[in-house]
Amino acid sequence: MIPRTLFDADLEGFRDSVRKFLEQEAAPYHEQWEKDGQVSRELWRKAGELGFLCPTLPEEYGGVGADFRYSAVIMEEISRAGLSGIGWGLHSDIVAPYILNYGSEEQKQKYLPKLASGEMVGAIAMTEPGAGSDLQGVKTTAVKQGDHYLLNGSKTFITNGQLADLVIVVAKTDPKEGAKGTSLLIVESESEGFEKGQNLNKVGMKAQDTSELFFQDVKVPAENLLGSLEGQGFFQLMQELPAERLQVALTAVAAAEAAWQWTLDYVKERKAFGKPVISFQNTRFKLAELKAEITAARVFTDRCLELHLERKLDIPTAAMLKQHTTDLQCKVMDECVQLHGGYGYMWEYPIARAWADSRVQRIYAGTNEIMKEIVARSF
Repeated sequence: MIPRTLFDADLEGFRDSVRKFLEQEAAPYHEQWEKDGQVSRELWRKAGELGFLCPTLPEEYGGVGADFRYSAVIMEEISRAGLSGIGWGLHSDIVAPYILNYGSEEQKQKYLPKLASGEMVGAIAMTEPGAGSDLQGVKTTAVKQGDHYLLNGSKTFITNGQLADLVIVVAKTDPKEGAKGTSLLIVESESEGFEKGQNLNKVGMKAQDTSELFFQDVKVPAENLLGSLEGQGFFQLMQELPAERLQVALTAVAAAEAAWQWTLDYVKERKAFGKPVISFQNTRFKLAELKAEITAARVFTDRCLELHLERKLDIPTAAMLKQHTTDLQCKVMDECVQLHGGYGYMWEYPIARAWADSRVQRIYAGTNEIMKEIVARSF
């Protein structure tokens, strides 16, 4: 088919290393993690030792100074293997870059090496019970009192929420100013008044710890503000969201490719009416249709990855990518479940888990309806 020219021999060697690590250290335990509602901390530490966490960070902050393609490889391999409980992407390529791009030198030295080693697990708290894609509707407040902020509010649907040692919290430092009054604060989980609520019982992504967080009069040191001034939070969020949506797209296409391959293998072996299911024209046509759409999505995603490497991926293009690839992911999963027949609905089959995992992709990182609105505003 169409070769992926972005990935040279070194990157493919790295891909092999990541794949083997996941096969040995994650795949055998993922079913138990689904029951536990979270992956083990040991996995995080092992990944940190091998450089699989925060690989794009400069060496002085604990990374290896790799480009984003290395992060893309890690995300793709996790998604391809159906290991949806592993929240490294958010930790390494959302949380760490906020601190790297907007943090003070003191913040970088204090937190980034611990994120890279797996000593600390990172999360970002945007969504609230009454504010999802509309970040201007955030109600959590951070009122400055001398040398600290007093943080009050609650967040929900927070990835890595139970394991998180460090949370970047979106809060209003000036509620009267709307978006201009939004700031980002680094909050450590051991802070007095910071409580983690229940681990949410989701339809899919069962091994991913997704939680409620509560802040009651939490004293956050003033130096934990991200950025030199208050009110920069909304700008910071808008700058980083294209990268987050690219990550979603990378995982969406990798998951779709894996599901297609699982289904091809299944219909070659499964028999109906005395012959393999692949022998029926409907099966072949469905797989051919999906292959064409997945290939097109792969080319689009790789081009956006190139733009991101060149720092040229803009907000509308990232929105188009996220909407298109996640809609396709859900379509592919649904068609592949159908081609598996009744077994496709059984939890022990990877396609059933992938189908359940896929649905949230159209919701988080901004719903696909919001993505369409972003694109429409760019006309």
